[in-house]
Amino acid sequence: MAVRQPDTPGTEPERGLVVAVLAPGVDPDDELAELEELARTAGVEPVGRLIQHRSQPHARTYVGKGKLEELKAAYAAAGGEVLLVDDELSPSQQRALENALQARVVDRTQLILDIFAQHARSAEGKLQVELAQLQYNLPRMRGMWQHLERLGGGVGTRGPGETQLETDRRLARRRIAILEGRLRELERQRDVRRKERRRTETPTVALAGYTNAGKSTLLNALTDAHVSVRDRLFETLDPTTRGFEHDGRRYLVTDTVGFVRRLPHQLVEGFAATLEETLVADLVLHVVDGSAPEERLLEQVAAVDAVLREIGADKLPLELVLNKVDAVDEIGRRRLANRFPHALQISALTGEGLDALRARIAERFAERFERVRLLLPYDDGARLSELYALGAPIEQREDTPEGVRVLARLPRRDVRRFARYVVAEAPAPRSRAGDA
Repeated sequence: MAVRQPDTPGTEPERGLVVAVLAPGVDPDDELAELEELARTAGVEPVGRLIQHRSQPHARTYVGKGKLEELKAAYAAAGGEVLLVDDELSPSQQRALENALQARVVDRTQLILDIFAQHARSAEGKLQVELAQLQYNLPRMRGMWQHLERLGGGVGTRGPGETQLETDRRLARRRIAILEGRLRELERQRDVRRKERRRTETPTVALAGYTNAGKSTLLNALTDAHVSVRDRLFETLDPTTRGFEHDGRRYLVTDTVGFVRRLPHQLVEGFAATLEETLVADLVLHVVDGSAPEERLLEQVAAVDAVLREIGADKLPLELVLNKVDAVDEIGRRRLANRFPHALQISALTGEGLDALRARIAERFAERFERVRLLLPYDDGARLSELYALGAPIEQREDTPEGVRVLARLPRRDVRRFARYVVAEAPAPRSRAGDA
């Protein structure tokens, strides 16, 4: 049921006809622009649209009976190879459309799952995609074996297709259980790494935002990473964590999967482990494409906020960051400043505003640390090792006859552990009256 993989040398993109049921008054251009971009990312070239305005889709055939006949003619005239539907279809709706058109029907959820399957690189990402696909396909398996089923009911009427269907479902459920077990094990491994971060009090920042908002470019610019930044939707699926230093303090930045409107629930569930990287962060940077038209920009902000609420990350500290301002003129920048007065305007591509962003991140964590001066005796060298293990920035170090003098910024919770080694600042020499 997947669409043809793109990026294969010599492969022509599939021809796809887009169909959508929209509420009265909804602009098709605004509504379908994202689906058509998703299609191109998956290797399908949209060759036409068919729109029906009604309050809700038809329960059995998605479009109404009269519109279905129009859809058959439009699909044949366009030379379509796949029908793309801007909704998540029920299994019965999908079967009805496939039977009516004698064509492959790919709904919005399946299209996004296909893109995720193409872009997943890590073992964990591939497991998450496979799990989401199995959860999506499990209730739709009956259609795959219709040609083997027998009509009728009762003893003696069970056909080989039904037996094969039950076998396939059992195998799918078993595979789902195996995948969930493997992902739980990977989650335990991530918990170990997170505990290590918390032990060292290393601040963690998660990049969240609409797909293609420039999060990966921002990660590269902040941390000198080399994450792929190709201009296509869902380019980054696997969380990537890199670090940068500011004023002697280290910060970790994690790039997470991008969001879209109506992100399929299978992906929210299947990629829960990836999205948890947002949930366990100390700070969320909501990266927004500041160059997008205002209406689309607001829709994207709302879509990301909705997913953050769904995964329980809406209570975390959040900074809104307007990216791609290098493509915005002065009037547009003033409009952005008026609508989002507290948001930083940056360009991850040119580097504009990145120093201010690093300073803003550091400011968020300033109260977590306390600047102390310590004198650590040489016969208590283990304490110096503990200090370095904390990841505390060492601003000064001096070896003296009494021991090692250190000026460091400690996590406040660890200051008490080193209280016996704290020394006062050396007083400035007092001037004599005759010196004036």
